[in-house]
Amino acid sequence: MNREEIKSILPHRDSMLLLDDVEKCDGVATGHYTVRGDEFFLQGHFPGNPIVPGVILCEILAQSACVLLDGTIAEGQIPVYTGLDKVRFRSPVRPGDTVETKCSIKRARPPFYFAEGTLSVGEKVAVTAEFSFAVTGA
Repeated sequence: MNREEIKSILPHRDSMLLLDDVEKCDGVATGHYTVRGDEFFLQGHFPGNPIVPGVILCEILAQSACVLLDGTIAEGQIPVYTGLDKVRFRSPVRPGDTVETKCSIKRARPPFYFAEGTLSVGEKVAVTAEFSFAVTGA
């Protein structure tokens, strides 16, 4: 699924849509995002040594997981974070890196969903996390 198809599921736009593509297979969302280097979050983090902030990496994971809700999010509803747990940052992500996410929903009590994910650059794991979100609105 490309960026335009992702927009039919997620409400994120412009600089906050942090997936270039995503594929769903057997309950796992595998997403990709290439860090261009001109993103707003790199401007001050850190000059001369840009590193993608951890909160942005967690957002990439959440967006990837929320794609798994395709067909369950009604018009006017949006998924929002409700928690992060067991987050571990293992390796920095820099401009030019292409990250790959692997996320799955571990349990659901609509409107709440509980997920886990891994974000890697090549064979190197950069982030692991458990997180939850709720589908709100409408």
